[in-house]
Amino acid sequence: MRTTQPKTIRLSEYTVPAHLVDTVDLRFELFDDGARIHSTLSVRRNPESADAAAPVTLDGDSLKLERVALNGEDLAAENYEETGEQLVIASVPDRFELTVVTWIEPQNNTRLEGLYKSSGMFCTQCEAEGFRCITYFPDRPDVMARYRTRIEADKASCPVLLSNGNAVERGDLENGRHFVTWEDPFPKPSYLFGLVAGDLVEQRDTFTTGSGRDIDLRIYVEPRNAEKCDHALASLKRAMRWDEENYGREYDLDIFMIVAVDDFNMGAMENKGLNIFNSSCVLASQDTATDLAFERIESIVAHEYFHNWSGNRVTCRDWFQLSLKEGFTVFRDSTFSADMGSPTVKRIEDATLLRTAQFAEDAGPMAHPVRPAAYMEISNFYTLTIYEKGAEVVRMIHTLLGPELFRKGSDLYFERHDGQAVTTDDFVKAMEDASGRDLSQFRLWYEQAGTPELMVSDSHDPEQGIYRLTIEQRIPDTPGQTDKKPQHIPFALGLLGPDGEALPLMQDGSADAEGAPVEQVLELTEARHTFEFHGLPSKPVPSLLRHFSAPVRVIYPWSRDQLVFLMSHDPDGFNRWDAGQRLAVDVIQSLVGAAEGAEIEPRLVEAYRALLGDSTLDQALVAKMLQLPSEAYLIELADSPDVAAIHHAREQVLQHLATSLREELIACYHRNSEAGKYELTPESIARRSLRNTALSWLLVINDETGRDLAVQQFRDADNMTDRMGALRALVNSDYAAERSAALEEFYKHFQDDPQVVEQWFSVQASSDRAGQLPQINALLEHSAFDWKNPNKIRSVVGVFAGQNLAAFHNPDGSGYAFLADQVCRLDDSNPQIAARLVTPLTRWKKFAPAYGSLMRESLERIRDKSGLSADLYEVVHKSLGS
Repeated sequence: MRTTQPKTIRLSEYTVPAHLVDTVDLRFELFDDGARIHSTLSVRRNPESADAAAPVTLDGDSLKLERVALNGEDLAAENYEETGEQLVIASVPDRFELTVVTWIEPQNNTRLEGLYKSSGMFCTQCEAEGFRCITYFPDRPDVMARYRTRIEADKASCPVLLSNGNAVERGDLENGRHFVTWEDPFPKPSYLFGLVAGDLVEQRDTFTTGSGRDIDLRIYVEPRNAEKCDHALASLKRAMRWDEENYGREYDLDIFMIVAVDDFNMGAMENKGLNIFNSSCVLASQDTATDLAFERIESIVAHEYFHNWSGNRVTCRDWFQLSLKEGFTVFRDSTFSADMGSPTVKRIEDATLLRTAQFAEDAGPMAHPVRPAAYMEISNFYTLTIYEKGAEVVRMIHTLLGPELFRKGSDLYFERHDGQAVTTDDFVKAMEDASGRDLSQFRLWYEQAGTPELMVSDSHDPEQGIYRLTIEQRIPDTPGQTDKKPQHIPFALGLLGPDGEALPLMQDGSADAEGAPVEQVLELTEARHTFEFHGLPSKPVPSLLRHFSAPVRVIYPWSRDQLVFLMSHDPDGFNRWDAGQRLAVDVIQSLVGAAEGAEIEPRLVEAYRALLGDSTLDQALVAKMLQLPSEAYLIELADSPDVAAIHHAREQVLQHLATSLREELIACYHRNSEAGKYELTPESIARRSLRNTALSWLLVINDETGRDLAVQQFRDADNMTDRMGALRALVNSDYAAERSAALEEFYKHFQDDPQVVEQWFSVQASSDRAGQLPQINALLEHSAFDWKNPNKIRSVVGVFAGQNLAAFHNPDGSGYAFLADQVCRLDDSNPQIAARLVTPLTRWKKFAPAYGSLMRESLERIRDKSGLSADLYEVVHKSLGS
């Protein structure tokens, strides 16, 4: 039996809701064996609806209906229709009060949508369509209402009862129960509803706004995590201050709450005033979280807080506009993180994610525009294209307008649309109106899928001193889109002279070099442009797409000498890093399929030697530059990649570099050893990163000194970054005894901390030495593994398929069969996670035939699974082209 094709939802078919809801009055009765929800809606016909006689239609999913009443009178069964997915009442007045009572079983909700239980705690996840799993409701983002929520539960097991807004009433009930009533004064769509009830402890702080209001800040966690909240609270206060200073946005309620939940499909959820977080995205201490985890938590806390305005106060009209809130908010949190740390490093991290994963998405079967035209299951469109590429689109507007006009545009956007559900066109229109710029062509970024490719060529006329740069753009075909129009692309450029000096950019032969810019943003709007720069007696070295000014591929015939030159001289830190990446890619690619013993480019060794010895550079940048391009990125760059050959070539280069630079690596390790108190500063983070990179390189060549340093560091570490750095180095070495001992000791010490155990799973699943299929299967049988917990699943199955590429792409196809088995298993309990995990198989057309045919077989087996969910159906069928 195969699942029938789910219905396709199309943007072109959008119609306004026939009915609007002004107020929602909810009463939750929470019990061990289920929950009863009383919902009373104040409903009116929408005057903008074309159908003045439309029935009232409410969405539902897995609900037991106990009562329906219209204006206080119970309806007989013949006066309404319940289909399981909808509750339809044909005859209703223009204004009415509708009461619905439903019964659900949160304790059995493995999908983690709607209301469910996590570690004995009741919690919700309503984005995108989870509210319909709680009660019947017009569950769409353009139906906005004011909510009043009363929660009743056992006082002993659920002493804490939370929902959106401000607490307005509380008291005791009979039989050891109690209640709290919350009122949210701001209209919101149902996806922003939040509820938590459980045995939690709270950590408190306060924040004083720019207007002098004191905001009560609270983080709720399980008692064992009470000491892990300080960083999240500090991050929240920094984000609140930053949003006031940079966007003029002040918080609007009296209280802001965060709750940490172990079982969560996403990273976090921005419910109005009650953010619910995956525990891994909020809990941190020096002993349990790495530097990267601290930075990630700061970013996610800021992201969810920023949603209060870019997502909550102004929300999206429909789910096709998802990037309206997510792309804008990712841009905001990225800028915040850059301000809190190293802007260059943050830009490198963002670009790496785009070029490795989002570009792959753009080139795959699920490619879609930033504003999709159609979908079957909205949960499949919480993608890197919506989030990361969407953020790059906003960043390009910022680049084109400049900081002052962009701020005017964002102010106008918030003022014009406060309390409304709007579209990406409304956002761009506000930017146009505030700046006076015509962004008509720019809107194509929202409409066209795919990664633009810029073919760059140049020439130099020494007699006239003219340097000509020609840029051609093309956008590859993607599913359902061909013959695409040229896009409006900001292209940041600099030119360097023979000594590394920045050259003036004069596009007019009569211009004076004095005062001419040394960096310029060229605006590409045609399929082909040629730019002339005057006053250049010798051919310069171009520094192209500085700051990664647009999410595009640049194709230019750099020589290795030019790349070494840019690594040493480019004043743009991003392009200095990028030159190093391009040089390493070129060297690795030259070795793929080459005979054993082929010479490895000596200039690469010298370039890395210079980096290790340069104390004048930003050490955070040096740490990034010392990281070779990942296998995932190398695979993405290759046509019909042979994964084993790419892995072998990269390992060759890494071992050659480590062998050639052994003394420099040992010196780097000792130079960056820290003494004294652990600090979470950019300088300390950079030192630890350099130190652990040097250590990992030494272990790649099984250096005995490196082994001893790793063992010692593992034993002496006073923070998780150094402890995990040593463990990862040992796990990726051939020192099997030391690896086993360290893994055993690590688990024994941290076995009671779920978030640290997830790291322990991941470090093994990502290693081609410790994470071959027999070891992965053993991890799935481990007592700490839990099939109901998405984090555990991602830390083993997701990491194996997404990071341990040599093992996953085993030529015998066993890795593909393994993933198909797990995806089929998960589809019956948590379809969202199953649909996200299957992604590595969907690129089967990308790979060499020996790999691709086996990947396709595994996909076909998933396709033929009985009772396939709508989530998985869409991904698998689009991937197979069926």
